[in-house]
Amino acid sequence: MQARQPPQDRILDAAMRVFRRHGFRRSSIEQAAEEAGLTRQALYHHFASKEALFRAGIERLYEQALAAEVAAAKAAEEAGASLSDILVAEIGARLGALFAALEASPHLDELFSEHLAHARDLYQAYSVRFGAEVAATIARVCRARKFELASGVTVEEFARCVEMAIHGTKSAYPSMQPVDAFLKQLETMLRMLIAGAMAPVAKKSPRKTGVRK
Repeated sequence: MQARQPPQDRILDAAMRVFRRHGFRRSSIEQAAEEAGLTRQALYHHFASKEALFRAGIERLYEQALAAEVAAAKAAEEAGASLSDILVAEIGARLGALFAALEASPHLDELFSEHLAHARDLYQAYSVRFGAEVAATIARVCRARKFELASGVTVEEFARCVEMAIHGTKSAYPSMQPVDAFLKQLETMLRMLIAGAMAPVAKKSPRKTGVRK
């Protein structure tokens, strides 16, 4: 028998559908309640306002993206993928979770701006957590495979550059649309960045063989 979904998860699923459909400004607490099959008063028992509902939805979305990122990095590492492939899979899973939740909403720009207005602290906190996860992956893979970073590059700096590559790609695709083009451009940037951050592999000197006269 399938377990029943917790009430708050059911409400957040319904609310995010409403926000995707109408945008934040044109959505109402009544619409979210109706979508969830609840009365307005019943929904208020869980969330005090539309803003609180939106914020909770954003926080859950970030948690889902972080979980997807961790799982993708682990799977790629266990499969023996290269560091480039691991980081591309990790970042791709994070962004993929965000894309899937928004499902190409026509109100994407508005939702992003409103999310910064109502949950900027969450955005900043999770940016730190995302960066820390990337740094942990880099350090773990380098340690396990005895890789070295280029002279003067630290793991933390490398991870910050990865995050900057994501934001740089957003400047070319402000709404991250079309998704395929955005992800392809980001992958190219990440692979170039990773190649430049790795120390060159030292070449072994050829063994000299003596020739008897």
